[in-house]
Amino acid sequence: MTDPELAAGRSRRAGVWPLIHNERAALATDLADLSDEQWATPSLCSGLTVREVLAHLTAGASLNAARWLAGVIRCRFDFDKQVAMRLAEQLGATPTETRERFRHIVPSTTKPPLPAVAMLGETIVHAEDIRRPLGIRRDYPIETVTQVAEYYRGSDLVVVAKGRIGGLQLVAADGPFAAGSGPLVSGTSLALVMAMTGRTTYCDDLEGDGVELLRGRCAIV
Repeated sequence: MTDPELAAGRSRRAGVWPLIHNERAALATDLADLSDEQWATPSLCSGLTVREVLAHLTAGASLNAARWLAGVIRCRFDFDKQVAMRLAEQLGATPTETRERFRHIVPSTTKPPLPAVAMLGETIVHAEDIRRPLGIRRDYPIETVTQVAEYYRGSDLVVVAKGRIGGLQLVAADGPFAAGSGPLVSGTSLALVMAMTGRTTYCDDLEGDGVELLRGRCAIV
């Protein structure tokens, strides 16, 4: 790789963090006035409330590579146990404390050993896990969602996405994202991202001969 290519790569990575910070800030604003009942709403993450998903986001922004590895070893390489442990650490005693802990990490650039764009994907996907059940709608910048879609089309890291869309043609109706070949799945860039990451409910927002196949694959974890 040449020096200009290395410099371009560093620039792209640095450019992701402002997008992450913007999305965290927008989510914090959206959740500012929730009732206790709303905080207890089941999220799109099976078995987790919206409050617990927010704590999970806080945990991800509080773990550097060393702390992540220490937790993995402590949990004997049970990654689900590590996730649950870190969530519990950040939940706080009340919904207000959960929200304030999240607000504190809005500008954080701390992350586990993942690419920054994976953190952007986690932020948007989990924000929708929270927003959709609460009936909150956000108009995400299309460039941001497109970047996340491009990442997921080629990755099964953290969440199965690449494996879920194999043999399908995905086409965004509101932006430049397009991927694959085969039966068509078309819709908004956000709906495509959410379906790629296994959120079955977003298949209702998609059209094309490949939608039912994708819906069936949303059980892949």
